[in-house]
Amino acid sequence: MRSALVAGGAAVAFTAVSAVPAEAAEGGVSFSNVKVNGGKPIVIGTKQQVVVHATFRMTTKLRYDPGPAVYPYRGGLESGEQLFEAIEGSNCKVLNRAKGICDFEERLYINPRHLDFGNEDAGTWKTAGRVWLAGDAYDVDDVNLPLQIKRATVVTVNASPEPFRKGGTLTVTGKVTRANWDTHKYQGYAGRTVSLQFKAAGAKAYTTARKVKSDKTGVLRTTVKATRSGTWRWVYYGNSTSGAKASTGDYVVVR
Repeated sequence: MRSALVAGGAAVAFTAVSAVPAEAAEGGVSFSNVKVNGGKPIVIGTKQQVVVHATFRMTTKLRYDPGPAVYPYRGGLESGEQLFEAIEGSNCKVLNRAKGICDFEERLYINPRHLDFGNEDAGTWKTAGRVWLAGDAYDVDDVNLPLQIKRATVVTVNASPEPFRKGGTLTVTGKVTRANWDTHKYQGYAGRTVSLQFKAAGAKAYTTARKVKSDKTGVLRTTVKATRSGTWRWVYYGNSTSGAKASTGDYVVVR
């Protein structure tokens, strides 16, 4: 994915394969305290650009250009893929001028409609820290922070009939779909184990009533005996490539 770094009004462009010769790579820079998306998976839908918040600390006594950044990558640091469309970063917040210690914030933009973005990009990525130094040199390091990039899921629910007579059989249906980054549409997610949960009127928390597998089109369907009014919902807990998601609740009055 082609990318651009923007910080302090200055832009530095680079692609997955750097145009800087290998001998230009430098040491003398360290990245620490790296946090991306609050430690949560980065879940991406089909159309909307995702903005990911990140913070990090950089320590160096070398002169450098505006735009130090951290970002997802996989493969080699120099020749691998980078997963972002643009990065907007802050200026240095000086912690120790003598030692060259600065804190930075950034917003990392990922666009699911980018031509180079597809379903194969779901999964585990690594995190790199990079800074351009004076004289067209640079420093790039792996910061030992795995990132989970996941396809968004959507779950729906419907409980019927409503209102409901106590002791009867309630039918709860729904559907689980998953973002397809190749077609930019949501498609039925087959064979997923999804939890049916119930929260009685006046209760504070849901409890799991049963677990159901979605059919080949992602449809969910089950029947339960209902004895009291309350809210029903489906919850999918996700996997290594797909985000977790709960449906809205459907409140059923039992008479």
